[in-house]
Formats: sequence, C-alpha cells, structure tokens
Amino acid sequence: MAEKLWYTYEEVATYLLNQVAEHFGVGRFEGKQVVPGDSGTEWEIDAKGCSDDGSRVIVVECKRHTKSGVSQAITGSLAWTIQDVGADGGILVSPIGLQDGAKKVAAKARIVEVVLDQNSTTTNYVLSFLDQIHVGFSEGVHVTDHLLIEIRDNDGNIVDRREC
Repeated sequence: MAEKLWYTYEEVATYLLNQVAEHFGVGRFEGKQVVPGDSGTEWEIDAKGCSDDGSRVIVVECKRHTKSGVSQAITGSLAWTIQDVGADGGILVSPIGLQDGAKKVAAKARIVEVVLDQNSTTTNYVLSFLDQIHVGFSEGVHVTDHLLIEIRDNDGNIVDRREC
C-alpha cells in the first residue's frame, strides 16, 4: 500500500511528535487549530500536545527556515502565546534550530527545541530533541514475477513448455 502523501512540514512534524508524545509528557499531538487566549484574542497554532486527562497542554510552532535558525523574536512570540493560552510549555520545530538569543528565551519560557530536516516525511526523517535522536528510513523494493511451466514425459524429455 502506498504511503499517504503529506503536504506540509507542520503535518509531518505533528505526525512524528505524536509518535514520541510520551517524551514530552503528553498522550497525543493534534494538528493545526485556533485556541483562545486570556487576552481575548485567538491564536492559530501549528499543533498542540495534550495529556489524556486534559491537564497538560503544549503549544507547537513549526518554522521551516532553511537559511538561518529561528530568531529570538519568533521564540518570544511563542513564549507569549504559551502564557496567553495557559499552556504548560511549547515546542519549536525547525530544520536548523534556534539562534543563541532564542535559546535563552526558550529556556526561560519552557520551550523545547526540536530539529527536523526540511525534507522529512513520515517515514524518512531525523528528529532530534532533549538529547535524543530518532531516525526513520524506508527502502523501496521492486518485486516482479515469472512463471515457467514444463511438462515432461517419463524419460524426462520436455513435452510442453510455457512461460508467463
């Protein structure tokens, strides 16, 4: 069966985070959604980690930046979103990781840095976080068939031969 096509970095990240949810103290990750904030505004988030009993929430932001790490300003924006929605922390997913200033903000705001290659799929990926590396890979196999039927007489001579 062919692998389901995944169209966005955010969807692949959410899928993979869901596979390792226990490492973040949650039961599952849900995809893109809008959540209300205490400020009276709503926030569109790329994904959300939730404990099974609903007592723990983690906001996920994905940035597919390929030339430089995620900035302090973007990390600060996620920190405010975490505070406004009352989440327990956050995850910032990117191919390169966080810039130095962003790492300081992340440490203070309970944001975990997750590095995921920009070309990752649900089966081919390198995902690193919390001093761990998770790798997935798949290999294609081409299968063909060939059928040869030989009918032989009692002396072993071929009487009829057919190939399919």
